[in-house]
Amino acid sequence: MMTELEIVRIPALSDNYIWLVNDPVSGETMVVDPAEAAPVLAEADRRGWRIGQIWNTHWHPDHTGGNAAIKLAHGATVSGPAAEASRIPTLDVPLAEGDTVRLGDHVATVIETPGHTAGHITFNLPDDGIVFTGDTLFAMGCGRLFEGDAAQMFANMQRLATLPAETIVYCAHEYTESNGRYAATAEPDNQAIAERMIEVVALRARGEATVPTTIGRELATNPFLRARSADQLAERRAAKDAFRG
Repeated sequence: MMTELEIVRIPALSDNYIWLVNDPVSGETMVVDPAEAAPVLAEADRRGWRIGQIWNTHWHPDHTGGNAAIKLAHGATVSGPAAEASRIPTLDVPLAEGDTVRLGDHVATVIETPGHTAGHITFNLPDDGIVFTGDTLFAMGCGRLFEGDAAQMFANMQRLATLPAETIVYCAHEYTESNGRYAATAEPDNQAIAERMIEVVALRARGEATVPTTIGRELATNPFLRARSADQLAERRAAKDAFRG
């Protein structure tokens, strides 16, 4: 059986999560979407880890802002979406649908998930039951459609919904409480949402994180993953964008 990866959640900026990942067998370490370098370098130093890789899901500065300093400090190689290579100046390895990246013996397959940005990608590690979704799939939400459209995001949701229910979802922001308040209005009769929100509100009141989540939890409570059509997802996304509850 493959040794489990050690995954450390690092809060950054106002609501970002950076994921620092170590393979205890090979000793290799990588970081997903470093919004900023300082907390990542501090955590890696505290644990005695040297960061060999950076995996970017998309070009936004709150996902790539730490790339340059981490590369300089640790010599890390940056892998990210080929479609956004011109917007990630630190990129070394451009990735497209079906490409793979490795951390020791742990293999991630690239899924193209455009919508939030034109070239957004997701890293799926099926043998580990882990997926890094960046700003595509959130706990009880999905990313805003800055550069894509609802049809693309619906296709993303359909693909992610096929992953095993126990797959652990590591997203890049702490948006769950606001997402959940909208979800409760989108599906007012969904008891699973109501029950989950009790837990979410309690966690946030204690200053605790609500992610990672799982595909199974999202299938039960995420109004975007549960959308029945691109049109319904578009309606829900527009309603969430305007939501002030």
